[in-house]
Amino acid sequence: MNGAQEALGGLGLRPLSARSVVLSLLLGTHPPELPARDLVRLVEGFDVGASTARAALSRMAAAGDLRRTGTGYRLSERLLERQRRQDEAIGPHTRAWEGDWETLVITVTGRGPAARADLRTRLTALRLAELREGVWLRPANLDRPLPADLGRVAERLVSRPASPAPELAARLWPLAEWSDTARALLAHVGRARRPADRLTAFAAVVRHLLADPVLPAELLPADWPGEALRDAYARYQREQSGQVRAHGTRT
Repeated sequence: MNGAQEALGGLGLRPLSARSVVLSLLLGTHPPELPARDLVRLVEGFDVGASTARAALSRMAAAGDLRRTGTGYRLSERLLERQRRQDEAIGPHTRAWEGDWETLVITVTGRGPAARADLRTRLTALRLAELREGVWLRPANLDRPLPADLGRVAERLVSRPASPAPELAARLWPLAEWSDTARALLAHVGRARRPADRLTAFAAVVRHLLADPVLPAELLPADWPGEALRDAYARYQREQSGQVRAHGTRT
């Protein structure tokens, strides 16, 4: 069994719940709002019954995942941030890399486990990696500001490590593992035919793209599949947008 097959076996792809189907559709829709009738019809196309879909919409509105509008449902503010992160994962904003590394040194001590875990999650979402406890870095090739409130817990530096950059990148990120999983996903989405199976597969693609470190090309292994995975998802997103528009014209 090759690396891609092993990676696919470890993906644990399972059919999406009604809630996950609704979220996947709205996260991929701009603006993320649809009439209730259109949402139910769209969700039915992914092997979810109409009554189950309506019940899921009601529960999601009560839980704060969705906001009721005059005609339907819209993502809540909390999930709008998730959509922004997803959009950035699919189309990251980069700039030419000149050799500098963006570095954050945690300067605040005495924080509890929950606060430390939250900070780790935030820094990982910003595509930083931990060199050692309290020292996070990445190549300075992303065109995005860091949240201002990080200045209260960390000192931001620009560094040029002595280690060869490709070697350091390979230490900080599991590049071979990410690449194997990406290739497994590309093969899987190419075989998936049923709408529900394809949605499940592309939901996994989005999750995987969120974990792409988006490194400069010179620090990546040969035949890095990141762009191919993004292109595959972009095609699927255009297809789904067409389905959403088609439902709207029939309403």
